[in-house]
Amino acid sequence: MTTEDVIQDGKFVELKYKIVDAKSGDILTHIEYPIGYVHGVTDLLTEQVARQLEGRAAGDVVEVPIDCNILYGPRDESLVFTDYIENVPEEYREVGTRIVTENDKGEIREFLVTRVDEKTVTVDGNNPLCGRQVVFTLEILTVRDATEEEIEAGGAVDADPDVEEILKATRH
Repeated sequence: MTTEDVIQDGKFVELKYKIVDAKSGDILTHIEYPIGYVHGVTDLLTEQVARQLEGRAAGDVVEVPIDCNILYGPRDESLVFTDYIENVPEEYREVGTRIVTENDKGEIREFLVTRVDEKTVTVDGNNPLCGRQVVFTLEILTVRDATEEEIEAGGAVDADPDVEEILKATRH
């Protein structure tokens, strides 16, 4: 293996990954469609995960334990709200629905509908990984020199499906 075959800045990398709860062993997120990015250009992965990929090659499987209290901060129960279902618009009455809000200071926060019953809806502004110890398991599929177009785009050009949509679904 040469240095041209390993992950370093300027390399186009494709990988699949899953996030597993270290305590329960439950798979929290599983991305099977390859995600492509340009290492050192795109902040697709947390810095801690990206560092662990450096020097790795296609075919490698990398496990990175993450303390989500450090990554996302501790869980804040003041960000959990329950209201009567009749006070909540119908489009927000399904578990898993994301609600993006902006406060008077222009700060954006995302809430997730976590519970719905006959009388109430509960939303939570904490990242779903808050308070968890997780393991990112990444399977490296491709490592090659990135094209100028990929470097400019930060990842795969004309990728299908839309990588940003996949990431939005898994980020929080």
